[in-house]
Amino acid sequence: MSMIGKLKQFKDLREQGKKIQNALSGESVSVRAAGDKILLTMDGSLALTGVAIDDELLSPDKKEKLQEGLKEAHKEALKKMQRIMATKMQEMGGLNLPGMTS
Repeated sequence: MSMIGKLKQFKDLREQGKKIQNALSGESVSVRAAGDKILLTMDGSLALTGVAIDDELLSPDKKEKLQEGLKEAHKEALKKMQRIMATKMQEMGGLNLPGMTS
């Protein structure tokens, strides 16, 4: 393949990536953990946009439960958003990566 053809493929790939990124920008997931005492919200860019913690978990003797709950909630939020990402990519035809087609 010529250099011009490779550059066109790269440009097309970037455009596909931007379309998927735009489609995900409006997505958001919220998950609860630690017996509903922690609520995390994550956007389509995988950024945490909200954290709510019940006052009960803010005492020093609940530190370990708070830490475990935050890790659990973050892990679950990532899984949910990754499923949304995969669905959006399938709906949009996926990324056409050169050399990755079967």
